[in-house]
Amino acid sequence: MKTSDDHRHFIIYKPYGFLSQFRSQDSKQQSKKFLGALFDFPDGIMAIGRLDEKSEGLLLLTTDGKMSDFINSQKVEKEYYAQLDGDIFLEAIEQLKSGVKIGFDGKKYQTKPCKVFKLDAEPELPVRSKKIRDERHGPTSWISVTLKEGKFRQVRKMTSAVGFPTLRLVRVRVGDLHLNTMQVGDVMEVKTFF
Repeated sequence: MKTSDDHRHFIIYKPYGFLSQFRSQDSKQQSKKFLGALFDFPDGIMAIGRLDEKSEGLLLLTTDGKMSDFINSQKVEKEYYAQLDGDIFLEAIEQLKSGVKIGFDGKKYQTKPCKVFKLDAEPELPVRSKKIRDERHGPTSWISVTLKEGKFRQVRKMTSAVGFPTLRLVRVRVGDLHLNTMQVGDVMEVKTFF
């Protein structure tokens, strides 16, 4: 068994349009972009809590399965900035905070209470590679959502459930780790996450 000193850990800014995988044996996915294109990662590397293809931001990678399990175990907060279609109002924010019903594994799932607030201004984030529709198509607004759970496409499903579909989703924090000044595609190796 490896000791923790033998493990390697990375923090990356996952770009829009990349899968949270390193390569694929599936011929249908040959046109997809994988994290392995960003860096020569070691064997046994895994993403801790994936981001879907259309989501971007902070992603932790490790060769340590115990570390991955701990971070995914609902003990560690994950904060997202979501750009929404429409100008979200207080009642919808309160619904998100309390928990909403979303579809998960073919059933309805009630999300746990979480922290949600509207951002006063558009956050300073790198420009996304694929343009987002502009204001001519109606207003947009930004919210911060902080969760300890992470069901598949959860934030997107939550904002849709209250009538404000997500146009852009960026994970900005995992625990005490922040994107800070990282740019899209940046990879940093670290000794440990916490």
